[in-house]
Order: sequence, then C-alpha cells, then structure tokens
Amino acid sequence: MIIAIDGPAASGKGTLARRLAVHYGLPHLDTGLLYRAVGSAALARAIPFDDADALGRIAAGLDVAALDPEALKAGPVGEAASRVAAVPQVRAALLRLQQDFARQPGGAVLDGRDIATVIAPDAQVKIFVTASPEVRAERRYREFAGRGDTASYDEVLADIRRRDERDSGRASAPLVRAPDAVLLDNSALDRDQSWQAALAIVEAKRRETGSAT
Repeated sequence: MIIAIDGPAASGKGTLARRLAVHYGLPHLDTGLLYRAVGSAALARAIPFDDADALGRIAAGLDVAALDPEALKAGPVGEAASRVAAVPQVRAALLRLQQDFARQPGGAVLDGRDIATVIAPDAQVKIFVTASPEVRAERRYREFAGRGDTASYDEVLADIRRRDERDSGRASAPLVRAPDAVLLDNSALDRDQSWQAALAIVEAKRRETGSAT
C-alpha cells in the first residue's frame, strides 16, 4: 500500500505521514528533507539559486542516509528548499530516488508537494492536507519559538505566503491537489482530530480496494 500525502508548508502532512507509517508498519520518506538538504548545501557552498546545473549535481550526489532532520528544520533552510524545488535539474535528480522508495515491496508512506501527481500517481491512498495560511503560520511560529528562533509571526506568515506562491506557481511539478486525492483541511482541527480524520480516509480507501484486514 502506497500512501501519498501532499500539502503546503506547515499543514501537518509530515506529522500525519509519520503516524500513518508507524500505524501500518510502513517505511516513511519526508521528501521535503531531500530539498532541504539540497538547499542547505547550496547555502553552505554559496551556490546561487539560479545555478541550476550546480544544484542538480548536489541533488544527484545526495546521501539520504546522512540526512539530519533536526538540522534541516531551520528557517533559512526552508526558504532555500522552496527555491531549489523549483529547479527542474534538482527535481529530475531526485525523482528516481523517491519513486524507488515508493515502489519497494509492501509499500510506503511519502509526504511532499508532488507525491500523488508525479512521484506515485498510482498510490492507493492520496490525501491533500491543508490549512489556512494564518493557521499554518501560527503553527510554524510556535515551532520556531520553541527552538529559540526570533522570527515574528508576521515574518513567518509572509514566508508561508511566498512559499505557497512559489510552490503552486512553479513550472516543474507545481503543488496541486490530485483529482483523486481526498482533501483534509485541518484549519479547525487539533492534532488528534487531524490524525483521526487521516486514519479514517486511509481505512475507507482500504475497504474500497479490499485491502483492509
């Protein structure tokens, strides 16, 4: 069973993906970490975001096993990830890695921006997780504050809106809801309610396909 979860920044898709992976005993890949890793490397090496070939080489040489999720959650890295994700050479270099992960025996859970539309369009379960920009900004602001980041709420909201515009407007694999993806708007839901809603979606799809046990 492949579970594909897409959605904008700070929508909670990663949290849901991790919980679903544990619940069903499936491997999980946060594809956003791949782009964060490329963006982080570009920042560290002072590579311009318009140097598509250099960014593509970074993506091609990425060591997934060496990714450090905590180190890749810093604010500047998130902005860098959104920018490199719009580079076709980067997306092409990471495409097969993500598809191979999705197609491993038994299935997997992947979350990102183009899982249901590009990476795993044949996924049995597709969920598009979203929330209003204001709600997502509040979540990200609290996350940053908990780590000692001094960014203001207004700065976080502006960043969320910039990333939404860039992710949805890019020419290569834009953020869009797949026609057959179930919409989960968790603007008014707490974490447990959002989890229960996602679990219900997956169980409904399993019954529909006859894979429920």
